[in-house]
Amino acid sequence: MRIQSLAIAAALALGGCAASIPPVQVTRFHLDGAITPGTIALSPAIGLERQTYDAAVTRELNRLGFANADSPSARYIVSVDIQRDARDNGPGRSPFSIGLGGGTGGGYRGGGVGVGGGISFPIGKRRSSETVFTRISVRITERATGATVWEGRADTMATSNAPASQPGLAADKLASALFRDFPGVSGRTVTVQ
Repeated sequence: MRIQSLAIAAALALGGCAASIPPVQVTRFHLDGAITPGTIALSPAIGLERQTYDAAVTRELNRLGFANADSPSARYIVSVDIQRDARDNGPGRSPFSIGLGGGTGGGYRGGGVGVGGGISFPIGKRRSSETVFTRISVRITERATGATVWEGRADTMATSNAPASQPGLAADKLASALFRDFPGVSGRTVTVQ
């Protein structure tokens, strides 16, 4: 019974994590023909963050039947571009404040008049809030002809302190959404949860 309780608690905790990841807006373009899986080579990655996104894209393409190869022998060249932008949402309120108040009043028998007032002010540093916008764009080009056979982009936003704004989680979420139902409907933007 205790093992079942732990399993249920773990499932609920994971469900809560999944629910906290924001939706992804996905747009894809292609020539409405089937895209035959083949060998792929990614254009060279510069920087560790870009390598994180390249790895996520490669995992998704491998899942779809594309195989990794050296650039000269690959059927397709895959280029990945990322854009991350932090947008300031303005100053946040301090989580603490102190209130001061005062008042006067009449006695027990005297029909007195009461007057009151108050003031509050924040204590501590005001926190600013940021939203991180992340976009991944992927293009699949036939190496022999240079023709683009598929391209797409996926966008998401999360507050800067949320796990979903971290590059590793964002890369996996965006790549998974981008390649869901591959090749997708050309020219249509869809929301992927």
